Amino acid sequence: MSDADDFLTRYLADITRQYASSPFRPDAGPETVSFEATQVVCRDGVSLTTDIFRPSGPGPYPTIVVRCPYPDQVGLWKLHGTEMARRGYALVCQWCRGTHTSQGTWEPNVHEREDGRDLLDYLERQSWVRVIGLWGTSYLSLACWLLADIPTPKVVSICANHYGTDRFASAYQKGSFRSDVLTAWAMQNAGHPVDASYEQSALHRPQMDVDVDMWGGRLDWYRDWISHPNGGDAYWGEGFWRLLRGIPARVKVPMFIQEGWFDHHLGSSLIGYETLAPEIKEHSWLRIGCWNHYFLNALEGLEPPHLNTGEVPGALEWFDLTLKRGITPERKVEYYAIGTDMWHEASSWPVVSDAATDTAGDVETDGTAGAQTAGAGEERLYLGADVGIDGGVDGSAIGRTADLGGVLTAEAPSASGSVGYDYDPDDPVPTRGGEALLTTMDEIGARVQPEVGYRPDVLSFVSGVLDHDLHIQGKMRVELYVSSSAEDTAFTAKLIGVDPDGTARNYRSSITTIAIDEPDAPAYRPGDVRKVTVEMWDICWDLLAGSRLRCGVSSSDFPQYAVHTNTAGLWSEQDHAVVAHQRIHCGGSTPSCVVLPVTAG
Repeated sequence: MSDADDFLTRYLADITRQYASSPFRPDAGPETVSFEATQVVCRDGVSLTTDIFRPSGPGPYPTIVVRCPYPDQVGLWKLHGTEMARRGYALVCQWCRGTHTSQGTWEPNVHEREDGRDLLDYLERQSWVRVIGLWGTSYLSLACWLLADIPTPKVVSICANHYGTDRFASAYQKGSFRSDVLTAWAMQNAGHPVDASYEQSALHRPQMDVDVDMWGGRLDWYRDWISHPNGGDAYWGEGFWRLLRGIPARVKVPMFIQEGWFDHHLGSSLIGYETLAPEIKEHSWLRIGCWNHYFLNALEGLEPPHLNTGEVPGALEWFDLTLKRGITPERKVEYYAIGTDMWHEASSWPVVSDAATDTAGDVETDGTAGAQTAGAGEERLYLGADVGIDGGVDGSAIGRTADLGGVLTAEAPSASGSVGYDYDPDDPVPTRGGEALLTTMDEIGARVQPEVGYRPDVLSFVSGVLDHDLHIQGKMRVELYVSSSAEDTAFTAKLIGVDPDGTARNYRSSITTIAIDEPDAPAYRPGDVRKVTVEMWDICWDLLAGSRLRCGVSSSDFPQYAVHTNTAGLWSEQDHAVVAHQRIHCGGSTPSCVVLPVTAG
């Protein structure tokens, strides 16, 4: 059995568990479910295979609609269809054109809006359809978003998970391409079999030719993605991506958006939620849990009892309310706090000033730790060089700046200092834990980190033992004063929590490039000191007293991000790399620091 087959087997078992443990119990056995595979003809004459699962009763039924491009999910949607029909729903799964047994040519994104509208028009004419809810995760969620502003009369709600409407935010981080997401996805969805090594494909130079050189055919849509590393490029503001980005403001029905702190669409998805029309947001839900793209636990070695992972429980709750009972929901925001294993409830995201109710499973407290209350602000920990690093639980020294990095202190060092390393693009730092990952599944999430000093090109700055809890909520960032021998290069930062027993796990990571860190900045001159900011996605993280914070700084994080060649120009056209001599400047007039958005507990 291949790794992919093994994962799908485990995933199906987890979905079965979610249905079995749900309080929304089935009304009938699986033998009562009827199944029909029909063909729905689109406006251009192309027929799309449409699988319909229905209960045994006479109907009309509340109907859940999904549109899927992944043939390996036939078994998954048979499972969903059977379980939903046992609970009184009809479930309609249409296979996108050119996939499974549907006619036409598979072109990602191109036909989903028109084909989805044609499916809804077909369902409006069916007497067995009472009301409709759209449902989907990842690309299936994209199919929901593309209909959210043009629903037909029977559509009353949407559950769209793990996808955002700002495609640029999902593709790039300050000039660095999210290769583990989109290079891998392009290979898997090229429209023809691709047998090439994924890792070698992501490392191929020039990346612009990888489709022809390694994948067996030109993919113009992939070439478009890798040709526009700047959010201001016209490509992201026109055509399909402009249409998608503008949809949240035009949504017509209540939405339930589920996201995970370690899902690669988190940043884009939160942009979509924030830009929903105010009148729709008043009746929509947002839930952010500590899970990955597959709704699985993202905390290596930890099994907090109140994670409440899984897509199914939320979908069943939402569709019971909006489809079966016909109730218009009231706005709700729920999010999980890593570290204290608590769920917080508020009325907005980002949380600004509302008091929140904290819940842990079925336990409710009257605390307000989940709110961005009075006293909220930023806490800075400054990077310091030229000092030893006080070590772990026994207080012993574990190294010095010249070897490792330095310290994090509440006060900026008065004297300037610096620490350096050599960055070789042909020997990139391998990703160990992260949020912008899809294919390298074993590294998704908060993973146990190597010891300080495990590579000479990874600098570690470590705080002292915290004497108080830090409730971190929002977007963390790392401000670095840097210099390089290269005309352009990258800098990465990883924020790591170190438990009292010395176990270290990453919780956020990101990257920036000198050329695109500040779009209007002049071209970089090698050797100059320049401030760059490594910006990170939202998180709710309680870093507890007795812990330490560690900040890892380097210049590569592969395959989470494409490897920077240390040469200037469009990254995807570069065909060679050079070694860069990097320096991180600390203290004095170059106060590099970690910036934590904290709230008063």
